[in-house]
Amino acid sequence: MKIISWNVNGIRACLGKGFSEFFREADADIFCLQETKCQEGQILLDLPGYHQYWNYAEKKGYSGTAVFVKQEPVRVSYGIGREAFDHEGRVITLEYDRFYLVTVYTPNSQEGLKRLDYRMEWEDAFLTYVKSLDAHKPVIFCGDLNVAHKEIDLKNPKTNHQNAGFTDQEREKMDRVLSSGFVDSFRYFYPDLEQVYSWWSYRFHAREKNAGWRIDYFICSESLTGAMTDSKILTEVYGSDHCPVELDIDL
Repeated sequence: MKIISWNVNGIRACLGKGFSEFFREADADIFCLQETKCQEGQILLDLPGYHQYWNYAEKKGYSGTAVFVKQEPVRVSYGIGREAFDHEGRVITLEYDRFYLVTVYTPNSQEGLKRLDYRMEWEDAFLTYVKSLDAHKPVIFCGDLNVAHKEIDLKNPKTNHQNAGFTDQEREKMDRVLSSGFVDSFRYFYPDLEQVYSWWSYRFHAREKNAGWRIDYFICSESLTGAMTDSKILTEVYGSDHCPVELDIDL
């Protein structure tokens, strides 16, 4: 099974930058999007053979997630069941017979860490949510988690320390996730691989210089590690300031 996740930074813009071609070539079983930045009725994607599920933010042109799947799930839910966190279209959960698939767009702490407190509350609520799922069957959650976990996960860790996405607080929350029965699939396969990133600023020719951050993840329940066959970061794919990430798993 091939699962792909991509923060497209606006699906309508990404469509003009090769999204459809990559989607067809990838031929994923499950394809997750974050930061779709659209409302219901603003876009109609013709994806033969796929079921589509969208979660729109109430605020126009902001956030949003989507999932396209070949096999119809048993159940689909939106959000995490917490009023404070379910207005921005950040989570879609698909239940299958043997696992849950969750796509998530984690809130950014923003410049000056204006939203760090909200982010910390979100982290606790989201972890509680995925642990509640994991109590029933294994979980795969993927998306833009807006954190570079370790210094190896970004080009310039010293100058970015305590900037949004690389604060001690955000990194500690990721520590907590990974000590709660979950695995960072990319680091599971490539614990020491350097200079592989999934996001680059549009400024300062960052992508040309590979001055990036690894903030897009596939996180899996520990019980799934034996089924995982590879975890990839598709750095050669353009169309957004993020590149897609991929999990290959035998389910």
